Amino acid sequence: MIYPDWPAPDTIKAISTTRQGGFSLPPYSELNLGDHVGDNADSVAQNRESLILQEYLPEAPRWLKQVHGTTVSIASTWQQGDEADAIISDHINQVCSIMTADCLPILLCNQEGDQVAAVHAGWRSLAAGLIEKTVAHFNCPSHEIIAWLGPAIGPSQFEVGNDVYHTFTSHSPHADLAFQQTDSNHYLANIYLLAKQRLNALGVHAIFGGERCTVSEPAHFFSYRRDGITGRMASMIWITPK
Repeated sequence: MIYPDWPAPDTIKAISTTRQGGFSLPPYSELNLGDHVGDNADSVAQNRESLILQEYLPEAPRWLKQVHGTTVSIASTWQQGDEADAIISDHINQVCSIMTADCLPILLCNQEGDQVAAVHAGWRSLAAGLIEKTVAHFNCPSHEIIAWLGPAIGPSQFEVGNDVYHTFTSHSPHADLAFQQTDSNHYLANIYLLAKQRLNALGVHAIFGGERCTVSEPAHFFSYRRDGITGRMASMIWITPK
């Protein structure tokens, strides 16, 4: 497990899984938490139950059906099968969860420790304003929000085309700083920097994490870009009683 190194209040608990320590067989080995990728259903169920027990989760994670959109699910009205790419809660013991295998997981909390969110920031959702929509749900000034960026495809691995480059730079010319051109049609994109720019523009400056690359660490992380058929990690956050 990865435990975010960030100055979150004591009431906030957060974890991000790796691929290690579960029951799935190759190519999903070992701790695959995705039930939509072709893995054996019993193995996925065993992995999820093991996670609950090992990390003393107060409930089963509130999983989303992620569609690379901008819908934010409200945890108190969440239902199994909700199509959303972020989930937010201001109640204790509601485990907000998103799954990734190269996309950027973002965990958010406020300084008071009474509101949290988990965001599945693939480039499409990021460009379309998912971070902005999630931050808008917080009941505090944006400068009081703390963010942690989990493992995602790194800037030396994320090759994209002109379409992605122009999508971001048309929104903000500063996005150009997150792209390194490799030829006339391709760039290496820094999704961590793109997310930081969006957060900074909203007034969120307490941003931590963003050092791990899912593609470059096959022993630790699933990567769709690297392997195609693969499992999913999860990033989770919840509020504990004071």
